[in-house]
Amino acid sequence: MSNQLKNKSSIIKVLNSTFMDLPAPKNISFSWNVGSLLFLCLLIQLSTGVLLASSYSPNMENSFFMVMLSMEDITKNWMIRYIHANGASLFFVCLYYHISRNIYYFSYMYIHTWFTGVTIFILTMATAFLGYVLPINQMSYWGASVITNLLSEVPYIGPNLIQLVWGSPSVNSPTIMRFFSFHFMLPFLITALTIIHIILLHQTGSKNPLGLKSTNNKYMFNPIFILKDLVGYAMVLFLFMFISLLMPLTLGDDENFFNLNPYVTPIHIQPEWYFLFAYAILRSIPNKMGGIVALAASIFILYFIPYLHLSAMTSPYYPLNKLIFYLYIMDVSLLTWIGMSPVESPYIFIGQLLSISYFAYYFISPFMNFCWEKMILL
Repeated sequence: MSNQLKNKSSIIKVLNSTFMDLPAPKNISFSWNVGSLLFLCLLIQLSTGVLLASSYSPNMENSFFMVMLSMEDITKNWMIRYIHANGASLFFVCLYYHISRNIYYFSYMYIHTWFTGVTIFILTMATAFLGYVLPINQMSYWGASVITNLLSEVPYIGPNLIQLVWGSPSVNSPTIMRFFSFHFMLPFLITALTIIHIILLHQTGSKNPLGLKSTNNKYMFNPIFILKDLVGYAMVLFLFMFISLLMPLTLGDDENFFNLNPYVTPIHIQPEWYFLFAYAILRSIPNKMGGIVALAASIFILYFIPYLHLSAMTSPYYPLNKLIFYLYIMDVSLLTWIGMSPVESPYIFIGQLLSISYFAYYFISPFMNFCWEKMILL
């Protein structure tokens, strides 16, 4: 009996040291609460996703009608679906804010924590794309056809790879079954990586927003931080439920209300808003293979940010650094607007300029910071 109590107490100590004993700076702001908001979003998506999966039929013929029928016949299923759909948007709002904050405050210098975070981001994008296809409406079908067709450009194995993904000559029931399986499994992998991400963060502690070394100026995680998290939860959940219950279709596309017609292509095929910046980069390059490389590079370049950091400067409060960062945010916002615009002049040319400036940020910003640091030392 005493051994069991000792084992339980040791487990509690390990959990406490892993999840609670976090050295946190005194002056962290609401920006540091977004990480816990992301965990809340993950729990919302997991719980609603499991409920929706119980009434879903993964095939081309019935999926659209089963989704519509389940919303009408199953009690509160319409609410669960709208929470799940808008929860994806909330997830990406918090995710983009979290990534932007880490870039702004140079938190990517905690390399292992940053790498797991970027991996979670990529897996979340994959999960969101797979889930977007599952209702099999007009836009999701054609979006899946366009994106999966990009795999045909992979050298040597492209045709075989696309056949493996499709499981048939085109996007069909085997494809939907594959997408549903991975859409269901990936969130549990994301949950496991999130736990690893939190453990790595708690080994290094949160970064000081001033960018200064403040080892002696930190508090251990305490109820005050939990209270701040709860206040953030209340504010965000109120806005989220307001949108999900009163304006649930605001972020959707009109084509989502039409059943699949494989013989009629939508006038303007576009993904959900959180993919539009990458979609605009893909469209901006006339060459198909070049567009795929640029699309992949726009995401995977996040892995290389720590190695592009040239200076010893770890504070964001230099005028030039702040200016370049806000221009970068403006660039991504404009790329999102270009992604929802027609493929015609002048949007094509603007998209090409914005794509160049998007990649330029990752190389110009470290160089400018390095030059600024040398000027200060002189």
